[in-house]
Amino acid sequence: METTLILISEYCTHCKVEQTFIQSLHEEGLIELAVVEKEYYISEEQLDDLEQFRRWYYDLHVNIEGIDAMKHLVQKLRVMQQEIDQLKNRLKLYES
Repeated sequence: METTLILISEYCTHCKVEQTFIQSLHEEGLIELAVVEKEYYISEEQLDDLEQFRRWYYDLHVNIEGIDAMKHLVQKLRVMQQEIDQLKNRLKLYES
């Protein structure tokens, strides 16, 4: 399956985002960028994360370090929710 790449400059223009913001996310290791012929691209699979980071940064005024911390907290919450769901399913077996 081929990965669709989106040109960062087009994304920034369309979403009214500064390219330095995208570069900072990349430098912090929050997103991966591909370089093709001196142009930066992001994979389509990362757009949901990028959109979430954009909202945190521009709407909630969270800095890059805060975005990194929030990302880790959200990941932990997802894991915990999966564990809760698994425990609920196991409990249903005993209740039946």
